[in-house]
Amino acid sequence: MKELLLKLLDIVGLAFWVEITTENPRCTYYFGPFLQKAEATAAQVGYVEDLQSEGAKNIKVSIKRCKPANLTIFDDREDSKKFSSVPTFSGQSF
Repeated sequence: MKELLLKLLDIVGLAFWVEITTENPRCTYYFGPFLQKAEATAAQVGYVEDLQSEGAKNIKVSIKRCKPANLTIFDDREDSKKFSSVPTFSGQSF
């Protein structure tokens, strides 16, 4: 019964998820779903320990009700700053 209720809450976006963001690597991770906020809070310790052991830096944790589309989101904005843009010319025919 608990699994059915959890599945239903997850479908409608009311299940609890542990959202963890890190700066190095620049990622957002989602762990869950959980039926109760207390369950998610208790589980977050293990997730943080795992990320720390993998070398993640500046870890921030929040518990929220949501329906994540992806469980791991890599933010490559920092990588894109390494490349400079090439100027484009308009209004002239060659």
